[in-house]
Amino acid sequence: MMRSLWTAASGMIAQQTNLDTVANNLSNVNTAGYKKDSVEFKSLLYQNLQSKSTNNAAELKPVPAQVGLGTRAASITTVFTQGNLQSTDNNAFMAIEGNGFYKVQDGDGNVSYTRDGSFTIQPVEDGIMLCTAEGYPVLDQNDQTIVLPKECGMDGFMVDQDGKFSVIKDPIQKTFEPLTKEINGQEYQQQIGLVQFNNPAGLNSVGGNRYQVTPASGDAMEEATSETLVKSKVHQGYLEMSNVQVADEMVNMIVAQRAYEMNSKAIQATDEMLQQANNLRS
Repeated sequence: MMRSLWTAASGMIAQQTNLDTVANNLSNVNTAGYKKDSVEFKSLLYQNLQSKSTNNAAELKPVPAQVGLGTRAASITTVFTQGNLQSTDNNAFMAIEGNGFYKVQDGDGNVSYTRDGSFTIQPVEDGIMLCTAEGYPVLDQNDQTIVLPKECGMDGFMVDQDGKFSVIKDPIQKTFEPLTKEINGQEYQQQIGLVQFNNPAGLNSVGGNRYQVTPASGDAMEEATSETLVKSKVHQGYLEMSNVQVADEMVNMIVAQRAYEMNSKAIQATDEMLQQANNLRS
């Protein structure tokens, strides 16, 4: 009898984790660049009720006699499917179409990665810098910050689908020139840094829609220098919205609730059976 108590309890714990994940997905339904999580389950150890594999006639049994001991959450996988692109009036917003990630320099100076393109501009000593809503600098293909001339303002720059920056040259004629930067005496046109991963589901989420590299994800592969990758497209003035489907998450929530309820019923039934066994009279 006690086996069923612990088995049902493991089911309740697993479904609580499932419901927590669904709740997090629903809470981020309007978060730009958010990728939904999905819980996978696995069965626990099985207990052999009969250790012998033959019957009394020395014949092999066709099936074993085992009973499972419950379940647990095996993994919570982030699903990196494309979210819908939403048009905005903000020139600094950028959406990725493809498998790429932006490169961001966090507060500790480390590089993290994001799909959230709700960028803004922040005044710095020599111009205005492209950064995230949290103030972290966005990096180019050479891990350099993207600093625009002060006179550009919010609308004085353009980004093509390859992520290359151009800044306004003549406001009257509305002509633009490439945004360049110099490294070790060599000048290059700045391009927003985009990377891809062999296994993006292996990335470690650090909050704020940012991820860090892990051994499971593999190293970041630069789109600008890799010839084998399918290049992503950058859409200026757009935002990639969450890939959470509300209808699917509502169904998942109902399924988790029903499974939780059934496991609790199993505990109640076991308790009643134990009570009846204790009340037996010889």
